[in-house]
Amino acid sequence: MKIVLQRVLEAEVAVDGRIIGSIDRGFLVFLGVAATDSQAQVHVLADKLTKLRIFADENGKSNLSIGDVGGEILIISQFTLCADTRKGNRPSFIHAAPPQPANALYEYFIKYCQGKFAKVVTGSFGADMKVSLVNDGPYTVILEAE
Repeated sequence: MKIVLQRVLEAEVAVDGRIIGSIDRGFLVFLGVAATDSQAQVHVLADKLTKLRIFADENGKSNLSIGDVGGEILIISQFTLCADTRKGNRPSFIHAAPPQPANALYEYFIKYCQGKFAKVVTGSFGADMKVSLVNDGPYTVILEAE
């Protein structure tokens, strides 16, 4: 399981020209689910999100967590994070989870996060989504659970 996390001032996701989710200050989370992933990886990564101190304190140091700043979270499923680009010029997605188990873990991740964050919004699994954001920093982090 892999997450590309962006600290944002705002973010939104649209499907078919209609905004289906938006947040203010917080995390934009792109979640890639591999075929070998399980609920254990969900717990590791979601717990890490709650504790990650990447928001500035009164001294400008990255000492505050998303909970400390009342941040929100937007979760987007992105199977392309599981791409293997080591050979050739066309990515292979052989390591990505098939749609049904990937969606089940994506939904589990959402439910688990809803118990940890004040506001959790999502994209639409498998949809052609348009994601807009204002990256704060920019600050982008990659989190992985093996």
